[in-house]
Amino acid sequence: MGAAMAAAFAAEGDRVAVHYATRRDDALAVRDSLPGEGHLALGADLRGNEAIPVLMEEIEGAWGGLDVLVNNAGVVHRVEPTCEDPMDWTRAWEDTFQVNVLGPVVLTWHALRLMGPGGRIVNISSRAAFRGMPDSIPYAASKAAIAALSQSLAQAVASRGIAVTAVAPGYVETDMGRLVLDGPDGEAIRQQSPFHRVATPEEIAQAIVYLASPSAEWASGAILDLNGASHLRM
Repeated sequence: MGAAMAAAFAAEGDRVAVHYATRRDDALAVRDSLPGEGHLALGADLRGNEAIPVLMEEIEGAWGGLDVLVNNAGVVHRVEPTCEDPMDWTRAWEDTFQVNVLGPVVLTWHALRLMGPGGRIVNISSRAAFRGMPDSIPYAASKAAIAALSQSLAQAVASRGIAVTAVAPGYVETDMGRLVLDGPDGEAIRQQSPFHRVATPEEIAQAIVYLASPSAEWASGAILDLNGASHLRM
């Protein structure tokens, strides 16, 4: 999804910083494919909070500020509460929350210091936060935390003219999603939506571009479900 988001923002004339943890070559390829100038590819392991300030300093040095932060990085550990080793259960929670929650929290703290009025933060939650995900409870819980973070933060920074939203996709045709979609459960997952498919990365990216736009200030605090009516909530 990150590549699709980068392309969608660049198509609007924006400069984009592509973050990567380990896939440097892929990030450079995405950066080099974008129209326009001034794009960046920056590496940082979100498990180590000391890397995040360096990343944000590079952005400040290159651009002088930041208009939009999209917290998209995430990991999934498929572990059940009945697993044999309690440390497997504990490690899954620790690593999931380090990347999916604490990483975005630290990135947000630094990003807010580079943003002025009109700034936008868009967080990636998940359908799993509301529907449940019994084979990856830590992931579902981390995405519920991101939803709560987004709504509380929206209230906290509105006085500065900064809007905060979240999107909650279902399954998406990504590298992570295909680990399941290409398996025996893939067809059943596609049938969960009355459209009989899952989302494309480009569909998610276009929604994020809107939420990051000047037109979307009044959406602040919203969590946009992007799951093709596969899970409905009031």
